Amino acid sequence: MEKQVFENILTRRSVKKYKPDPVQKELIEQIVEAGMYAATGRNRQAPIILAVTKKSLRDKLSKMNAKIMGMDEKFDPFYGAPVVLVVLADKTVSTHVYDGSLVMGNLMLAAHALGLGSCWIHRAREEFESEEGKAILKELGIEGEYEGIGHCVLGYADGEYPAAKPRKDGWVYYIEE
Repeated sequence: MEKQVFENILTRRSVKKYKPDPVQKELIEQIVEAGMYAATGRNRQAPIILAVTKKSLRDKLSKMNAKIMGMDEKFDPFYGAPVVLVVLADKTVSTHVYDGSLVMGNLMLAAHALGLGSCWIHRAREEFESEEGKAILKELGIEGEYEGIGHCVLGYADGEYPAAKPRKDGWVYYIEE
């Protein structure tokens, strides 16, 4: 494995505080492209990505997410990140959750490689199962049965980059000859 790829895997962390600075479109496009090349079951390519930089939609998704969490709408579960990449996947594909999860991993690793912070935010499933979520997809012209897999929030970290916590015991069991 190329040393830089391995280093990115070992040093990526979830960022939970972002500067409001916009992210250049070229960087977002590179990150999205990395997501598009994630492995998918039988290469069915079940996931889709909504690359949201439109503040009104980003804020709407944040409010929906906060409500699902049981938090006040003023709480921002996206930690102030200016970009939200929503990963959804075609429910008719049996591997859709796994496929979407691999997309999320690629998005976060690509963001880190390009100097951006990222964090996986849950509750996309609940958002897009709601009538409001379905209406968003319809308004965007997206048809089909999609399940929300996650939100990959992106931006420039505001403050120190998080340090790695020690790995727990019992992660790996080697079964050898």
